[in-house]
Amino acid sequence: MIPADRRWACLALIAVIAAGCAGPAADRAPDRPPDVSGVPDAVPRAEPRSASGNPPFYEVLGRRYHVLDSASGYRERGVASWYGEKFHGRRTSSGEPYDMYAMTAAHKTLPLPAYVRVTNLQNGKSIVVRVNDRGPFVDNRIIDLSYAAAVKLDMTRSGTAMVEVESVGPASRQRSVPSVSAPPLAGGMYIQAGAFRSRQNAESLARRIGSEVSGTKSVFVQQHRVDGEPIFRVRVGPIAGVEDFDRIVEQMARIGIPDAYLALD
Repeated sequence: MIPADRRWACLALIAVIAAGCAGPAADRAPDRPPDVSGVPDAVPRAEPRSASGNPPFYEVLGRRYHVLDSASGYRERGVASWYGEKFHGRRTSSGEPYDMYAMTAAHKTLPLPAYVRVTNLQNGKSIVVRVNDRGPFVDNRIIDLSYAAAVKLDMTRSGTAMVEVESVGPASRQRSVPSVSAPPLAGGMYIQAGAFRSRQNAESLARRIGSEVSGTKSVFVQQHRVDGEPIFRVRVGPIAGVEDFDRIVEQMARIGIPDAYLALD
């Protein structure tokens, strides 16, 4: 007999595989895109977990993902992508039909449903979406947005954008979570390759990246303090955008640095 937790993972994996088996060969925007500028942001409200899509863990393409107990306090920076017509009308991991014209998103580990603010770090635009699906299962992507959400962040042409994703709860509601447009990030975007208590270890990694990763304009060690103790962060950048980020992170993974991530000045 398959253990209960393993059955959950198997069912989740089957759902993910089934979601990718039908529809057009390639995803795309609608042929005659409607005006979605008036589509309102998702409004956070208290909801029970969906009956499907929330196993303790699941596996896709040989990688295991653990679903978070809560969305509270979640905050991450990285690359967003979007999905559209290929999946429109099909069942999401939560069991709801995917609506490319609604303000929704897919995430690998947040509980379903959850509400997050997504800010495009390259143009300052910000939205709130309801997470009701699983994905994206592509390297270096942290969230997959609906077509409408991508339009409002002005990222449909590029297909991706550097973003910050932060959970918002029902207590926030309309008072603090409507769409906003702020100035683009002024301080710059960087890739953090590691953090050490030893300056010597940090400088050693920085030298290795400088010699083994091509196209790195600047690799440096930055000191800051955590609970009064010095921490030495190894960073690369500033980076121009998604193309730079993908290229450098991929090279780092090849030389045994798999956990590099987007950091802000």
